[in-house]
Amino acid sequence: MHTENQCFAPTSIVIVNYNSGEFLKKCVSSCLECARQVVVVDNASHDFSIKELKACFPAENRLCVIRQTRNTGFAVACNVGLRMASESYILLLNPDCVLGADSLLRMVQVLEGDPKAGICGGLVLDSYGTEQAGGRRAVPTPWRSFVRVSGLSRFSARYPRLFSDFLLHQQPLPDDPIEVEAISGSCMLVRKEALMDVGLLDDGYFLHCEDLDWCMRFRQKGWKVMFVPTARVVHHQGVCSDARPVFVEWHKHKGMIRFYRKFFRHQYPGMLMWLVAGGVWLRFVALSIHYNIRHLRNWVRHGHL
Repeated sequence: MHTENQCFAPTSIVIVNYNSGEFLKKCVSSCLECARQVVVVDNASHDFSIKELKACFPAENRLCVIRQTRNTGFAVACNVGLRMASESYILLLNPDCVLGADSLLRMVQVLEGDPKAGICGGLVLDSYGTEQAGGRRAVPTPWRSFVRVSGLSRFSARYPRLFSDFLLHQQPLPDDPIEVEAISGSCMLVRKEALMDVGLLDDGYFLHCEDLDWCMRFRQKGWKVMFVPTARVVHHQGVCSDARPVFVEWHKHKGMIRFYRKFFRHQYPGMLMWLVAGGVWLRFVALSIHYNIRHLRNWVRHGHL
């Protein structure tokens, strides 16, 4: 129970749900502990998540649930929630995330403490308490992505400028908030003033890469992207996407092509950009074959064939 005079952070939390099951209820519960407004945008789920959520919080006036008639994709649904947000700060949070105690407050304090800090993310952990990849990272340019996929990143200690990895979670955790190039879309707190300057998410992305796009645009407008190591968030990654891995990979690779062409066309002109695109789609084909073979093996193992 919350007392009437309990102080909540001046934050609207936007959660896009798609068949998140019981995780949605846990996520919203952690949000209602700390935020003035929680907006859940449901992308036409067909599980019990929304029904259970409403049953758990039947009279919570800080909770708003918007049910869409079809799955419009993550970016479009986020933008629906962003338009509904009424507070000075807005947190985009995945439905399979749980905010740690004081995590939201710590992120808000970072934005309040630096007028040029436009967006920040927390320390995203898996269920075992290990930092997940992507919570703090450099921008995955085509070259950096090639370095990582090809394994050349193992030479980063000797040639850091040439073969550095864009993922930074293997580096020592900083004691204080630091500026980075990009954070994870699973947990992004934005200053409303900066949002008005930068604009909404690019709804040309259906799933994945919209967070990288946003971070690029914030930095282009002169806003800092911050990583807050003391703001802990547990992310049960893959809850909404594990059932359809090829579908997810299709949109992830399609989004990466859009990201590369949007921001790096001038660096990779003509034939070079075609080679980059070809490499991206070859990787998608390889992953699709892998997932389909794994699916077939599971069918055989369980006696379906």
